[in-house]
Amino acid sequence: MGLSTHVLDTMHGTPAAGMAVELYATSGEQATLLQSFTLNEDGRNANGLLIGHDALKQGTYRLVFDVAGYFAARGVALPEPNFLNRVSLDFGVADVTAHYHVPLLVSPWSYSTYRGS
Repeated sequence: MGLSTHVLDTMHGTPAAGMAVELYATSGEQATLLQSFTLNEDGRNANGLLIGHDALKQGTYRLVFDVAGYFAARGVALPEPNFLNRVSLDFGVADVTAHYHVPLLVSPWSYSTYRGS
């Protein structure tokens, strides 16, 4: 079923359009960049799934969200240094036949995630 993500800006109550995101495959401390993309007006990858159902492999992954860059671009006055800069989410894929949706709810001061559907 593949891998997807969605980011909601809880400060403004909107999708995080324009946020830069990176996806890595990980193995221990090693991380291999699979792709970089910018979220569309719905806070999602414009190309749909990050990894399609036929290409998703069992293993560990990392999504890195440029939170500080996004809020700075929105004109939010951020302290220096920022409380949140880049949020990294490490997660595992055990069942390649399932859909893994990794949403992020974020403000300049907090974030939350869960395994969505």
